[in-house]
Amino acid sequence: MKVTVCELPDSSAALEEAWNGLTLHLADEGSDLLLLPEMPFHPWLAGTREVDPGAWLAAVEAHDRWLERLPEMGVATVLGSRPVIRDERRFNEGFVWEVTGGYRAAHLKYYLPDEEGFWEASWYERGDGEFNVIEAGGVKAGFQICTDLWFTERSRALGRQGAHLIAAPRATPRSTLEKWLAGGRVAAVTSGAYCLSSNRFTSAENEQDPGGLGWITDPEGEVLATTEPDRPFVTVTIDPAFAEGAKETYPRYVRE
Repeated sequence: MKVTVCELPDSSAALEEAWNGLTLHLADEGSDLLLLPEMPFHPWLAGTREVDPGAWLAAVEAHDRWLERLPEMGVATVLGSRPVIRDERRFNEGFVWEVTGGYRAAHLKYYLPDEEGFWEASWYERGDGEFNVIEAGGVKAGFQICTDLWFTERSRALGRQGAHLIAAPRATPRSTLEKWLAGGRVAAVTSGAYCLSSNRFTSAENEQDPGGLGWITDPEGEVLATTEPDRPFVTVTIDPAFAEGAKETYPRYVRE
């Protein structure tokens, strides 16, 4: 199975060009599954502490429009996260989109930071705390959206449910990229699953701005590929059987 991760620009103006480039990459590589960054189709909302419900609604509508264009990607399965309004409440929703079945909600982000540049707990609510695997393009996928990734007990639980991969869409700053990659490797080892992550990106030099660095790690924590500013899309072939076998090896077999 071929999987693709990416870094996409934080600027709406630059997104169209990046979209076209990503579409060509997916076709050239023959990718089966694409992971998008965290809420990628609108400028980052939680950069300011002042909550604007109108801006949230605009972000929801922008994601609605871009999600309608997913068939342009020519890929069977797309994973990502998006802003939603459910029962008049705002959430960050992980989703699976498949060419054969359309959109399915998969997870609500649960662990929410609330600090400079990332006032997420102010902007929207935490989810229900459920971390479950979902069928996605023939594999079992679990979501740990951005900050969710740091709670390794969730990674372990997803592995115990048979996850082949953990999807970690992110919006993380340039200053902490290496720390995040370390977290992705630990999530992979803890779960015995591949860890895929895509991030937002800006060329600005502010260390708090999104810094890219998508990755694909194998169930032993080996980094198979990473994105770079001059290589914003990467594709790797993964083996779900390797993830299944990893569940029976150290440290996954050790019981609590």
